Amino acid sequence: MTINRRDAIKAQRTKRKRQQRMNTILGVGGFIILLIVVLISPTIYNSLKPAGSFVRITPEVRVKENGKTVGDPNAKVKIEVYEDFQCPSCKVFTESVEKQLLQSTYITSGQLSYEFINYPFIDSRSITKESHQAANASMCALEQGRFWDYHDILFANQGGENMGAYTDKRLQAFAESLSLDMTAFNKCFKANKYSAEYFDQVQNHE
Repeated sequence: MTINRRDAIKAQRTKRKRQQRMNTILGVGGFIILLIVVLISPTIYNSLKPAGSFVRITPEVRVKENGKTVGDPNAKVKIEVYEDFQCPSCKVFTESVEKQLLQSTYITSGQLSYEFINYPFIDSRSITKESHQAANASMCALEQGRFWDYHDILFANQGGENMGAYTDKRLQAFAESLSLDMTAFNKCFKANKYSAEYFDQVQNHE
């Protein structure tokens, strides 16, 4: 059986078109799969993104520090502050009002008790949960008696809301820079030990 030149060229063109369609389908399919992974499972993306550079801090000594509280627990005046580590206004308050209060004679004289309460409201409707993970990480640091040091490094490295300032690797790098027990920290952090608690807390107040 003899195949003429015209039929051969036609067969080649048909083969090329089929290959092009297949490449297009594979390319689009791969993009869709990648998009699904990023959107549905942001924790995978966060766990793979490198920590990068960040601001390191020098831990401060706070009078009568106890967990998330500074000051005499029996003080007549008790201040409870609800904050989100991604909240810009919270950072301004922390670096001004809070700093002055914690260094004041009200604390040293036992007249005032100051307690920080995690309230990660910013990402309550966001796919990425950097506020919740930051709150979770701060509590893992608290388990080692280092809540306030971790509190300080979080605010020192605050960035845009859910823009990567508090990815998993950065939160772990913060802990390592503070010389925390990383085995204990990672066990607590990777289990999201406190994240669900704060998510429910925010949901119940909306």
